[in-house]
Amino acid sequence: METVIAPKAPAAIGPYSAAVKTGNLVFTSGQLPADPATGNLVEGVAAQTEQAIRNLAAVLEAAGSGLDKVVKTTCFLADMGDFAVFNEVYARLFGDHKPARSAVAVKALPKGALVEIECVAALE
Repeated sequence: METVIAPKAPAAIGPYSAAVKTGNLVFTSGQLPADPATGNLVEGVAAQTEQAIRNLAAVLEAAGSGLDKVVKTTCFLADMGDFAVFNEVYARLFGDHKPARSAVAVKALPKGALVEIECVAALE
Protein backbone atom coordinates (compact mmCIF):
# COMPACT_ATOMS: atom_id res chain seq x y z
CA MET A 1 0.00 0.00 0.00
CA GLU A 2 1.07 3.55 -0.70
CA THR A 3 -0.25 6.76 0.85
CA VAL A 4 -1.10 9.51 -1.64
CA ILE A 5 -0.16 13.11 -0.91
CA ALA A 6 -2.17 15.56 -3.02
CA PRO A 7 -0.63 19.06 -2.93
CA LYS A 8 -3.34 20.52 -5.24
CA ALA A 9 -6.19 19.37 -2.97
CA PRO A 10 -7.20 20.79 0.41
CA ALA A 11 -5.29 19.44 3.38
CA ALA A 12 -6.94 16.71 5.45
CA ILE A 13 -8.85 17.98 8.47
CA GLY A 14 -8.17 14.84 10.50
CA PRO A 15 -5.87 11.85 10.90
CA TYR A 16 -6.30 10.35 7.42
CA SER A 17 -4.69 10.32 3.98
CA ALA A 18 -6.05 11.95 0.83
CA ALA A 19 -5.96 8.48 -0.74
CA VAL A 20 -4.33 5.09 -0.59
CA LYS A 21 -3.11 3.07 -3.57
CA THR A 22 -3.12 -0.70 -3.47
CA GLY A 23 -2.73 -3.02 -6.41
CA ASN A 24 -4.24 -1.28 -9.43
CA LEU A 25 -6.76 0.74 -7.42
CA VAL A 26 -6.82 4.04 -5.57
CA PHE A 27 -9.26 4.66 -2.72
CA THR A 28 -9.85 8.32 -1.92
CA SER A 29 -11.02 9.86 1.30
CA GLY A 30 -14.15 11.97 1.10
CA GLN A 31 -13.48 15.30 -0.56
CA LEU A 32 -15.19 18.34 0.87
CA PRO A 33 -15.94 21.42 -1.25
CA ALA A 34 -13.09 23.44 0.23
CA ASP A 35 -11.01 25.85 -1.81
CA PRO A 36 -7.49 24.35 -1.73
CA ALA A 37 -5.88 27.79 -1.37
CA THR A 38 -7.91 28.95 1.64
CA GLY A 39 -9.47 25.81 3.12
CA ASN A 40 -12.81 27.62 3.16
CA LEU A 41 -15.94 26.01 1.78
CA VAL A 42 -17.41 27.48 -1.39
CA GLU A 43 -21.09 28.42 -1.15
CA GLY A 44 -24.15 26.77 -2.61
CA VAL A 45 -24.79 23.16 -3.58
CA ALA A 46 -23.82 23.60 -7.27
CA ALA A 47 -20.52 25.29 -6.41
CA GLN A 48 -19.87 22.77 -3.62
CA THR A 49 -20.48 19.82 -5.94
CA GLU A 50 -18.12 21.26 -8.54
CA GLN A 51 -15.41 22.02 -5.96
CA ALA A 52 -15.67 18.58 -4.34
CA ILE A 53 -15.25 16.92 -7.76
CA ARG A 54 -12.33 19.21 -8.64
CA ASN A 55 -10.70 18.27 -5.32
CA LEU A 56 -11.36 14.60 -6.08
CA ALA A 57 -9.71 15.08 -9.49
CA ALA A 58 -6.65 16.65 -7.81
CA VAL A 59 -6.30 13.67 -5.47
CA LEU A 60 -6.70 11.23 -8.35
CA GLU A 61 -4.09 13.12 -10.40
CA ALA A 62 -1.63 12.89 -7.50
CA ALA A 63 -2.29 9.15 -7.40
CA GLY A 64 -1.71 8.70 -11.13
CA SER A 65 -5.38 8.30 -12.04
CA GLY A 66 -8.21 10.58 -13.12
CA LEU A 67 -11.96 11.10 -13.20
CA ASP A 68 -12.16 9.01 -16.37
CA LYS A 69 -10.86 6.01 -14.41
CA VAL A 70 -13.33 6.23 -11.52
CA VAL A 71 -15.04 2.91 -10.92
CA LYS A 72 -17.36 3.90 -8.05
CA THR A 73 -18.31 7.05 -6.19
CA THR A 74 -20.06 7.46 -2.88
CA CYS A 75 -21.76 10.84 -2.60
CA PHE A 76 -23.00 12.32 0.65
CA LEU A 77 -25.60 15.10 0.65
CA ALA A 78 -26.71 17.06 3.69
CA ASP A 79 -30.14 17.46 2.05
CA MET A 80 -31.59 15.08 -0.54
CA GLY A 81 -33.62 18.07 -1.74
CA ASP A 82 -30.35 19.19 -3.40
CA PHE A 83 -30.14 15.97 -5.45
CA ALA A 84 -31.29 17.45 -8.78
CA VAL A 85 -28.77 20.31 -8.67
CA PHE A 86 -26.04 17.96 -7.46
CA ASN A 87 -26.84 15.49 -10.24
CA GLU A 88 -26.70 18.19 -12.92
CA VAL A 89 -23.19 19.31 -11.93
CA TYR A 90 -22.00 15.73 -11.37
CA ALA A 91 -23.21 14.69 -14.85
CA ARG A 92 -21.53 17.69 -16.50
CA LEU A 93 -18.15 17.06 -14.84
CA PHE A 94 -18.09 13.30 -15.38
CA GLY A 95 -19.38 13.66 -18.95
CA ASP A 96 -19.93 10.42 -20.80
CA HIS A 97 -18.09 8.43 -18.12
CA LYS A 98 -20.69 7.04 -15.73
CA PRO A 99 -19.11 5.18 -12.79
CA ALA A 100 -21.23 3.15 -10.38
CA ARG A 101 -22.55 5.47 -7.68
CA SER A 102 -24.30 5.65 -4.36
CA ALA A 103 -25.85 8.89 -3.12
CA VAL A 104 -27.02 9.13 0.46
CA ALA A 105 -28.42 11.85 2.67
CA VAL A 106 -26.61 12.32 5.96
CA LYS A 107 -27.49 14.31 9.05
CA ALA A 108 -24.39 16.51 8.82
CA LEU A 109 -21.02 16.77 7.09
CA PRO A 110 -17.71 18.19 8.38
CA LYS A 111 -17.39 21.98 8.40
CA GLY A 112 -21.12 22.28 7.57
CA ALA A 113 -20.58 21.14 3.99
CA LEU A 114 -23.57 20.31 1.79
CA VAL A 115 -21.66 17.72 -0.28
CA GLU A 116 -18.82 15.23 0.18
CA ILE A 117 -17.62 12.73 -2.43
CA GLU A 118 -15.26 9.75 -2.26
CA CYS A 119 -14.32 7.24 -4.92
CA VAL A 120 -12.47 4.14 -6.00
CA ALA A 121 -10.56 4.49 -9.27
CA ALA A 122 -8.33 2.35 -11.47
CA LEU A 123 -4.64 3.16 -11.86
CA GLU A 124 -4.28 1.77 -15.37
